[in-house]
Amino acid sequence: MAGHEQHYILPRPEFDNPVKLAIVMSPYYKDIADNMLKGAVAEIEAVGGTYEVVEVPGALEIPTAIGIAERMSNFDGYVALGCVIRGETTHYETVCNDSSRAIQLLGLQGLCIGNGILTVENRRQAEVRADPADQNKGGGAAAAALHLIALARKWGDQRKGVGFVPADEIQLAGKA
Repeated sequence: MAGHEQHYILPRPEFDNPVKLAIVMSPYYKDIADNMLKGAVAEIEAVGGTYEVVEVPGALEIPTAIGIAERMSNFDGYVALGCVIRGETTHYETVCNDSSRAIQLLGLQGLCIGNGILTVENRRQAEVRADPADQNKGGGAAAAALHLIALARKWGDQRKGVGFVPADEIQLAGKA
């Protein structure tokens, strides 16, 4: 059973400057979302970070809200929280695949996102995964975002020897 396996968990990252995250969640299954939120908040607070919770109607709206927040706000990273439980139609596959794909595409653009959208067969699986005292997938999603933020900060100031130099770094001949 997956709940009894032992997995390696990276040490919690440390930050010199505070981090600010947006937790974008769908409360479609409110009790499950609330449990995931508890886990995510505990993880963010453990590193001294701050957060803002944004609620959207469903899992498909989570990536859109993250994209809007990235363009219009000042978050260091994002935690996506939601739950999709298999039903009787193919809508489950659409929601699971499209929300995951959209989050992955945002991540490939450089956004630091922890994906905590549960995709499960039944409510019991969701409850176990959402429970902060059990699998704590909300905390895991926050931890993933925090690790990506730490990585972005580590590499953010490094210069590669290829490409264009920003205009404010160019020195013209005869100017000091």
